[in-house]
Amino acid sequence: MSAIAMTLVLLSTLAFFSWSMFRRTRQVAIGKSDPRFEWTPEQIFDRSKKVLLVALGQEKMWKKKGYLAAGFAHIVIFGAFNVLLLNSILLWGRGYDYDWNFFFGLLSTEHLLGQLYSFAKEMAAAGAMTGALIFWYIRLSKKGRDSGDPKEVGDRPRMTLGLEPNVILGIIFTMMFADFLYVGGHVALQAQATGQEIHWAWYEPFGSALAMAFSGMGEGTLRALEHAGFWWHAAWVLLFLNILPYTKHFHILSVMPNVFAYDRQPNALPKVEDIEGKLERDESLGIKTIRDLTHTQILDLYTCTECGRCSDNCPAFITDKVLSPKHFTLALRDHLYASEYAMFGKSDDVGRPQDARRPDAPALAEEDAREEIHTFPKPPAGAYFLQAAADVELLPNVLHPDVIWSCTSCRACEEQCPVMISYVDKIVGMRREEVLVKGEFPHDLQRAFNGIERNKNPWNVSNLDRADWTKGLDVPLMSENPGAEVLYWVGCAASFDDRAKKVARSVVQLLQTAGVDFAILGTEETCTGDPARRGGNEFLFQTMAEGNVETLNGYDVQKKTVLTACPHCFNTLKNEYPDFGGHYDVVHHTDFLQGLLVAGKLRPTKPVKAKVAFHDSCYLGRYNQVYESPRQVLESIEGVELVEVEYWNKQQGLCCGAGGAQYFMEETGGTRVNKKRTLQLLKTGADTVASGCPFCMTMLSDGLKGEEREDVRQLDVAEILAEAVVLRAAKPMADAAE
Repeated sequence: MSAIAMTLVLLSTLAFFSWSMFRRTRQVAIGKSDPRFEWTPEQIFDRSKKVLLVALGQEKMWKKKGYLAAGFAHIVIFGAFNVLLLNSILLWGRGYDYDWNFFFGLLSTEHLLGQLYSFAKEMAAAGAMTGALIFWYIRLSKKGRDSGDPKEVGDRPRMTLGLEPNVILGIIFTMMFADFLYVGGHVALQAQATGQEIHWAWYEPFGSALAMAFSGMGEGTLRALEHAGFWWHAAWVLLFLNILPYTKHFHILSVMPNVFAYDRQPNALPKVEDIEGKLERDESLGIKTIRDLTHTQILDLYTCTECGRCSDNCPAFITDKVLSPKHFTLALRDHLYASEYAMFGKSDDVGRPQDARRPDAPALAEEDAREEIHTFPKPPAGAYFLQAAADVELLPNVLHPDVIWSCTSCRACEEQCPVMISYVDKIVGMRREEVLVKGEFPHDLQRAFNGIERNKNPWNVSNLDRADWTKGLDVPLMSENPGAEVLYWVGCAASFDDRAKKVARSVVQLLQTAGVDFAILGTEETCTGDPARRGGNEFLFQTMAEGNVETLNGYDVQKKTVLTACPHCFNTLKNEYPDFGGHYDVVHHTDFLQGLLVAGKLRPTKPVKAKVAFHDSCYLGRYNQVYESPRQVLESIEGVELVEVEYWNKQQGLCCGAGGAQYFMEETGGTRVNKKRTLQLLKTGADTVASGCPFCMTMLSDGLKGEEREDVRQLDVAEILAEAVVLRAAKPMADAAE
């Protein structure tokens, strides 16, 4: 080949790549340090394991339902690039030494090791070409999913033909073929030079087949084919590397550090330290500008693959709200890139800096520069804006405020993201700034905030009434029985909502029947603060958390089991209170009841004839991985037929619409989320909808009423089990009240 040409190619491409990476790295550096990232041996091991599973093992590509073809295509292309990296080094070396076979001739096809690698290389290249063809098919296909379209819009085209992805696929396909071309020309030349006959070789199945096809060609033609294959592959690997930092394919380089830095506690929001001090010093309490993102959150922006899985599964997006998790990330990324001039004084790829939003700026959602792979309805115009000023407030200059207030915090986007991008922490961070600093938030939330502040519950009912639901049940208070083994944390919903009170009574009757030594806090219990935290009122949340931890620790609850039937209370007590000194063994009632069944302390002896569809609560399932216990409880009951919603179950379960403090806000725009979920559950043909969350219960009950399907029962798992168990006698609430 040519040593001079190879030197020029290597120096020019690697120099430009180094400059590009410098630019991207310095923008990561503008962010804040992640307070929960530590270089402890435990964290390093855990993070390294996650990199092996998710980044290298492509765990989220092959485990997620509905993306089988795309997942396979991505895996084979990713695997091919890993295998062919060694081949690229081999080709660069042959630019200086035509017969170089790696150090000590390790990759010579005269040896078994070289033959094995050649076979692996050719199969990987063929796999990459197949993957590219699959992606082209998917992009041109009108089908919304490989199997079952979650959004039920299979008649809509999934994409528009865009330049960037098709160029990338073309590069990948031709690079792989170029390697076959090089091998074919190289083998044919060697055979011609030695006078040997060309034979098909198992270790170069495609290259040797081409060599056989080239056998009648002259030396000049063969040399041209060899050089074409060599330079196309060897150079395009380096050119492709330089394209990455300026396209969505930057994730190829950023995915491993992004997965490594991913928050190990996604089910718990980060604590804001010294809120009052920051307010006095006029410091940001959340995310105000792009500089308020952490290093990890900026890496998220680089790592987005634009696959659209987050939006495909987002309850807000699929019910036509303005929030699209994908466009949320892309809007922040584009703003970051556009702000480079303002941050560092110059930029090679952005225009003149702008100090304010362009009055004629189209919504990013309407621009054709980034085509949708899944073209479901795009966010409305005016939801996302391009902004090139470095320290501009993200709301409302980059994102419309309705974007962040449409989120249910269900984490479906994070569950589906193949590169572990986080969304909820960013959205709640922006809510904190809006609530605590600017005082701008949906007016409906003010009632809930006032209720928590004044009466320790978002219903704003006197806390003196918190234990009224226990009348006729002889439920002990912790103050009366401080030695109780189990503390039943009732929660605000079961204390003040008439429908949820019935669930609490069923739970208590089951505990009493099983002989469990338990007690409740009564009026000493207050709201955990979950609605306040998810609603952005971090100060109010911390006030409630500190008060509850003091009460719980006063009863030495660290040595007891905390039982709760509310997934929101469950998640807050279990995962967020440790930041405030509250370390408790918290169990959801479905897990606890399943344990009582296994131990033989509860025996469902009465058949319950029902076709039951179980709805997975987001804070029970995606946040805490409790999927099987409620189903096992239901399956233990004679007569119960358990049915599942197609696709939208377990990890893919659709939110009821209540999370993220949405229960206390009125939905704006599109279809109500609970209507969407109710229709999915009804599609199973179930005559009973089961749940394990009081908020889900209310949302689904309203959904059934809206569909005029009050013939379908909506019950908590505990209520269905209570029907099957001979319970200890108790007075009905109405009789007890008299």
